[in-house]
Amino acid sequence: MGIPAPLPDTERVVEWDELPERARQIPANFNPLADGVLMLHQSRWIQMQQDLDIAVCEKGRRTGITFAQALTDTITAASAKEAGGADIWYMADTREKGLEFIGYCGKFAQIVAHGQATRIEQHIFVDQLPDGQSRNIQAFRVRFASGFRITALSSRPENIHGLQGYVNIDEAALHKNVSHVLESATALLIWGGRIRVWSTHRGKKNAFNQLVTDVQAGRYGKRANVIRITFDDAVANGLYERVCFMNGRDATLEGKRTWYEAIRSAYGPRKAAMREELDVIPRDGDGSAIPSVWIERAMPEIRPVLRIVFDDDFPRRTEHERETWCATWIAKNLLPLIEDASARFNKRWAIGMDFARHRHFSVIKPAHIDQELRREVPFLIELANAPTRQQEQILWALLDGLSNWTFAGDASGPGQTLMEYTGDRYGRAELNPDTDQYSGGPVHEITLSRSWYGEWMGKYISLFEDGFITLPRDVSLEDDHRAVEFVDGIPMVPKIERKDLKDAELIRHGDGAIAGALMNFAALNPVDEWVSEFTALPGKGGLYGTDDDDDDLPSYESGAW
Repeated sequence: MGIPAPLPDTERVVEWDELPERARQIPANFNPLADGVLMLHQSRWIQMQQDLDIAVCEKGRRTGITFAQALTDTITAASAKEAGGADIWYMADTREKGLEFIGYCGKFAQIVAHGQATRIEQHIFVDQLPDGQSRNIQAFRVRFASGFRITALSSRPENIHGLQGYVNIDEAALHKNVSHVLESATALLIWGGRIRVWSTHRGKKNAFNQLVTDVQAGRYGKRANVIRITFDDAVANGLYERVCFMNGRDATLEGKRTWYEAIRSAYGPRKAAMREELDVIPRDGDGSAIPSVWIERAMPEIRPVLRIVFDDDFPRRTEHERETWCATWIAKNLLPLIEDASARFNKRWAIGMDFARHRHFSVIKPAHIDQELRREVPFLIELANAPTRQQEQILWALLDGLSNWTFAGDASGPGQTLMEYTGDRYGRAELNPDTDQYSGGPVHEITLSRSWYGEWMGKYISLFEDGFITLPRDVSLEDDHRAVEFVDGIPMVPKIERKDLKDAELIRHGDGAIAGALMNFAALNPVDEWVSEFTALPGKGGLYGTDDDDDDLPSYESGAW
């Protein structure tokens, strides 16, 4: 299985043989320190800061940015005020990183400051809490004869209130509250301070990526800029040779290639993580499980999405009015699609449904299974704020219209009733523990859980990686699939707590992706071939049509009742 090519506006992953010649070769008698202690990309980062108030570096892992910053900060703190000296405030996401940074500065101070630095000190720093109280916490610093110091603080925004000097924010994407840290640090610019921010990405939604985007768009003015340093940049500038030098090994061309490919291979199937950490391409979310390029590839064309958002008045209408409206909608919008799909496809079908009554969407996803076992979704049904009876009407109309299908529905919580009625109508699938095969009816009633996601969501994601699924091109459906994240190693749609909801508006929450996983469960657990022989229930206005006046019926394209 090959790695899918990135989108046109994304810098692609560079293979070993495509690296610049100087990155793949090791000159004779090469001395990695001949041009100084810093590699080219480290020097570029330091030079970039000279005329900027805000300098940002989006970087690959272990490219030496923190090391380079410690060197230049030691020079700054050791310098007199008239020579550009200043206090340095370093903020990392962990105490250990702060101590490591101070350790770098202490080593550099022995050379740069010619012994003028007193020592590395652990001291008490007053940390201001949000409620106005304070607490004493441990901090580390190096003091210089110049009167300036380098201090490592915790990542609390309140720590830098009232301070002056240069602020370093290391691995900003990992800070719990990096947006507020930036807001607090901005005040230092008034008296000539500077802000330097560097980090590996942690998803497109992270505040660090938003900072990068805003600076690139000019929202921070002309005295702010971004530099991008990838792992391959560091390799081209001698990273492997430095590694060999530090470990007392000889640098060889074959060894360099083996080392490079081993680092790439270490990510295994976690291609999104590799792109983010090495190639500085932020993934779609925190641990997003389906890369955007896979989703884009699975959406080759625009296909019908039957989407209805019912207003709050619709459930209050009489049962007859609701059934009549829904039957008319089915006849006008759904049946033509069923007839077209039945005429074009003659193999079996797998159908999944994620049920929702309020706030989220119910999504019904039918997929045709072709000769090569690819899943092709010719259309999609999405229902919001729909009464359960109308969801039943629409689902049963679809099931009655298709033949040779297997269905898997969300029987968790409020969906249990609809799935129970659907199982009563068409027959439930029964698992034979001896053969591990299903028999009986074609309806699977699924209770969603972490264990179910752990077993089945990964199989659904594999369809995207292998190019074995096609979907309607639709931005909402794309967002649903981007919502699938790794939660403790399990690909699933994370729960949304009520405290995280800012209002009561309708939201999407991965509904289309969950319906897809259910569809794939149905595809992998078929029952014997059968043909639906069910017809409309008598006395209910019919599932498929009505003679009532339907002039007020909105089309599904309007997106609302």
